[in-house]
Amino acid sequence: MMPLIYAETGETQIIKKLGGSPEVKKHLEDLGFNVGGEVSVINTLGDNLIVKVKESRVAVSDELARRIMV
Repeated sequence: MMPLIYAETGETQIIKKLGGSPEVKKHLEDLGFNVGGEVSVINTLGDNLIVKVKESRVAVSDELARRIMV
């Protein structure tokens, strides 16, 4: 298990755990990040990641990406 920030670009990963406070977990779930769901890193822009989750592209900060364990 590793933070999403370290995932290879283009590889599909399975979300194993969401970390952080209850508010952070709720925010991630509202964006479509759910345990057992698929996510893949499309691109890295500075400290932000562009990821594909549930057929949508979402930008997440470095801090949030470290709370998503794959």
